[in-house]
Amino acid sequence: MRVCTLASGSSGNSLYIETENTRILVDAGISRKQITLRLEKIGVGLSEIDAVIVTHEHSDHTHAIQRLDIPTYVTSATVHLWKDKVTHLEEFESDAQFTIKDLLVTPFSVPHDALDPVGFSIESSCNRKVGIVTDIGSVTALVMERLKHSNILLIEFNHDNEILLYSHYPWDLKQRIKGRLGHLSNNQASELLQTLFHGGLNHVILGHLSQVNNRPEVALECASKVVKKNGAESEVNISVAPRKTIGEVLRI
Repeated sequence: MRVCTLASGSSGNSLYIETENTRILVDAGISRKQITLRLEKIGVGLSEIDAVIVTHEHSDHTHAIQRLDIPTYVTSATVHLWKDKVTHLEEFESDAQFTIKDLLVTPFSVPHDALDPVGFSIESSCNRKVGIVTDIGSVTALVMERLKHSNILLIEFNHDNEILLYSHYPWDLKQRIKGRLGHLSNNQASELLQTLFHGGLNHVILGHLSQVNNRPEVALECASKVVKKNGAESEVNISVAPRKTIGEVLRI
């Protein structure tokens, strides 16, 4: 498998996943033009994308889906939002697996202030697994269960509690971010990473960092402590997903 973030953060999110036979996007929250340009940087044409699967309806995850003319998978609870706007619309249930060519996609419900938000576990036919949770306010037993045994993890490291506390954001917005349906802090994400740590973990991508309420070096330090605690500094690669350009191209 080959995995690369195209964008990550409140200004837009998109993740590219490829196997020998299949190419998909998880979310399309930036413009069609930017998706095309960023795919070209890794040698992929937009016409080669087999499907887009959507975590939830917020615009930083769906900005381009009306313009891509690619089969687009959304939860049944959000179909009514897109039914007259997206040409090739497919629906899935948030608790039911589905396949896209040689990929097995397992959606699972996550706590966030959207209609029916999900994370994804995506497995290839060669038993490689990518686990994805962004836009998640709190960690549930279901989240931990679905992400177990991932080879690549994309986990939201949205904010640092202290930076958020002293930021210029209004108090009600701070409470929303910190709330059960908001976004994960560095500490919460690190605790989740510790729970999911296993010998087959190769890469950890820190995603959806706040431009105001976090700093890449702070998030990296938190995640690195977990890796160090598990004695895996030489085995596990950690990277921060850039906001407005492609991230590191990962292979498993």
